[in-house]
Parts: sequence; structure tokens; C-alpha cells
Amino acid sequence: MTPAARHAAAIDILNIWREGQPVEAALTGWARASRYAGSKDREAVRDIVYTAVRRARSASRLGNGSGGRAMLVGLARADGEAPQGWTGETYTPVPLNEAETALCEAEMPALSRGEALDCPDWLLPLFDAALGPDADATLDLMRNRAPVFARVNVAKTTPSEAIAELESGDIAAQPHALAETALEITRNPRRLRNAAIYTEGRVELQDVASQAVASEFARIVPAGAETLDYCAGGGGKALALAALGLKVTAHDVNPARMRDLPSRADRAGASIASLPAGATGTWPCIFADAPCSGSGSWRRAPEAKWAFTPERLSELTDIQDSILSDCAKFTAKGGFLGYASCSILREENEDRVNAFLNKNTDWTLLRQRRLGPLDGGDGFFLAVLQRE
Repeated sequence: MTPAARHAAAIDILNIWREGQPVEAALTGWARASRYAGSKDREAVRDIVYTAVRRARSASRLGNGSGGRAMLVGLARADGEAPQGWTGETYTPVPLNEAETALCEAEMPALSRGEALDCPDWLLPLFDAALGPDADATLDLMRNRAPVFARVNVAKTTPSEAIAELESGDIAAQPHALAETALEITRNPRRLRNAAIYTEGRVELQDVASQAVASEFARIVPAGAETLDYCAGGGGKALALAALGLKVTAHDVNPARMRDLPSRADRAGASIASLPAGATGTWPCIFADAPCSGSGSWRRAPEAKWAFTPERLSELTDIQDSILSDCAKFTAKGGFLGYASCSILREENEDRVNAFLNKNTDWTLLRQRRLGPLDGGDGFFLAVLQRE
């Protein structure tokens, strides 16, 4: 496919997204219908689409429209040139019309703060409250693609051995200071899923901030402690905690989310039990990575920021309060509770911890840590509390 043909595909996919279909579903549908597109073409189209979604507000403003074509005109205009190769020949977009040509030749307009940072206006005060002077730099960074990180399974290999094995497969990686198990993949990250080091469980894909949160929790609680991962989901945190020596049992309100965990644990050589439905009892340690806005990972899932609403934030904070309350009931006296989220917002993090402590005076906050994209990975939050 030519670059222009990739643009044509991206325009179609973006139009489908604008009509309400998830980005991944639109990309999958296009790929299935476009057998002529090779792997490099699919990767390139995906990159174009996700860049446009991350920058949907500024691209639409600069392209003078919300459709896929206007968004790509806006992206090209932001780069200082008109789209190239749009000839209307087979598989390429039709040439620019007079209005589009004039738009590309016009001076750049003054963008509002929300437009320039590709952020909904109602969220700007929330980011300011959470990040202070780092808000604009963080939001600007989140307009770009996130780095790819792997977690070294130290039960099977070491970071240095993993780097060497990856290099033998033409995958470059380097350590990251945020977590001792983290490697940033700097070349050919898309090859990782097919590499033996991944399929045999010596490394897992996991953001560096997520790894740092798991490591922080494991350092605070007793070594080898029995730990309930209360919101296990796909099991990334459960695997990380198990690799750090904790005896992990996984739970999720929707057990179907954990369907891949047994095979992932087997691949990693980890022993992770599942909590039967309706089981009761207390635990010396509980870790809860609560449902949240995902605002810390909007580089990876950018459509979520455009769908997020104040009403949904209110729903989430109620859910987070309920999870903290439930976990407190299951925590043994003297036990530890780790509350985590991949959100940047105070409303989902510090405010929830403070609300919990105000209602539960027999708990103490031991540690609270916030990580943001400026630290190198996704945005993440961790609070570790102890029951008296």
C-alpha cells in the first residue's frame, strides 16, 4: 500500500469510529476485509488511526470537520504541509477541494488550551488539581504514542539475560529505573508476542508504572504473605505479585475476566489460586486495582478520554468507595490493603483514600505514591493502608 492508500484506509476507519464503533472493532473489520494489506500496512494504518484519535480535538479543529478526512487534513496541517499523494486514483483519497487547499495554505489558528492539549475542557481543572504545574506537559505527552514495556519474570530469567535473548531476535530493550523488573522495548516491539521469550513466560507485557506499583506493595507487606488480588481482571498484577514472592489468590466480580489467567500463570510458572464465588474469610494482605477512568493510560486507549463524562466519574468514585469498604471487611486485624488505580485524577485516588480513612479510624495510611507519564510510563496511583 502507498502512503496515500494507508490514509484512505485510515479515513474509512475513523469515520466508522465517529459513527460509534470502537476503534479496535473498526480496525479488525478493515483488516479482515483487506487481505491485500500486509503486516506493515496494518501497523502503519493502526498508527495513523490512533494518532488521529489521540489528537481528535486539535485535528478536527485544524481540519475544520469531525470526519476522518478532516482529521487527517488537520494532522497534516499541524505538521506544516498538505496531505501528499491524494490523487483519487485506486485506493487513494480524492484530491483536496478548494476549501481544503485554502485551509492548508492559511495561517494556523490560535487553539484553545483544551484544543492544543487534546483534552475535554471539563477535565482541565481536574488535571490541574492533580498535577499542578506538570498538567500541560503531561497532557501534551499523552498526545503521543506510549512506550512499550516488558516485565522480566525473575523466576525464570534475569533482566540482563532477557535483554540478550531479545537482542538475538532483533528486539532491542533497555532497563528502566522505575522498576527493577522493567525493560523498555526500543526496537521491534510488535515482534515480542511471537518471540519464545514471551511465549515461554520469561517476559510479560506490562507497563513500567504498573510494575512499580506491584513492587512497592510487595516491599511494604510481609515477605511471602498470602494476598488476595481483589480486582484481578486479566491477572497482570497477580502475576507480578506472585513473581515477587507473594502467595496470590485471584478474585474478580466478573470471573470471565480471569479466563486467561490459568494459562498465563502456567506459562509463567506461577501458582495462583482462584477465589470461589461466595467465599468468605479474612486475608493478611489485599490488593485492589480498582476500576477507574484509565486516565493514566489514555495514550494506549485514547478513545476513552472522549467518551468519559462527569457522570461516569461519579459512578466510578462510588464503585471505588464500595471496593475499599468491601476489602476492609476481608482484611485481617493488622493486615494490609493496597488500593491502586491507573488514573491520574485526585477524585479517584487521594480523595477516595481520605474518604475511607475518615470513615474507618482504625486504619493507617503507610504509603501513598503517584506516578505519571512524565515518570516514563502510564499514570498510576498506590496507597498502602494497615488495619490496627
